Amino acid sequence: MKSFLQTLLGEFYGNIVFVLIDATQWTVYLSLAAFIGGGAIGLGVTLLRISPVKSLRCLATGYIWLFQAIPLLMLLFLTGLGIPVSFKINIPPWLAATVSLTLFTSAYLAEVWRGAIHSIVEGQWEAGTALGLRFWQTVQLVIAPQAITVSLPPTVGFLVQMNMLQWVNVFILHKKLGGELNELSQKWFGQELPPLPSL
Repeated sequence: MKSFLQTLLGEFYGNIVFVLIDATQWTVYLSLAAFIGGGAIGLGVTLLRISPVKSLRCLATGYIWLFQAIPLLMLLFLTGLGIPVSFKINIPPWLAATVSLTLFTSAYLAEVWRGAIHSIVEGQWEAGTALGLRFWQTVQLVIAPQAITVSLPPTVGFLVQMNMLQWVNVFILHKKLGGELNELSQKWFGQELPPLPSL
């Protein structure tokens, strides 16, 4: 593909387009990991949040508050730089980015889905009880199908927003990025770029 782009656009612009396409692939991978992992954890937190057991509701509420209160950039700093430096462990940048995005996404999706469930009128819950359904049967058979239609627009909106926030991963991947930028700069301009600021 690189040689095709170089032939089509010239060596310089072909390399730039190739690097952009390559970077897009990683954005898609990170987004998918955040959507799948965040969706799975978010669903579990949502179910805890609507549970009839008060301690489980409090636990889920604490989780949501914690990860909604920490800005995504700070979460990336903590997982990508803070934890590795503090505990002298090596965390690969892609793992740090995936964990950060998954935790952030799960908290927001859990709250979106909880809101959708609570938007269903009380009469629907009462109808499930009148039919002799237990709490979780009512959630599964009566409430969830209606809540899915309510939650779809804000879920898609949030996932689009998360995809646009992928640029912040540059901060934890800056060493790799710095090396690649210097390599390109040396090749095309014959000099190194000034060092990236230390994070």
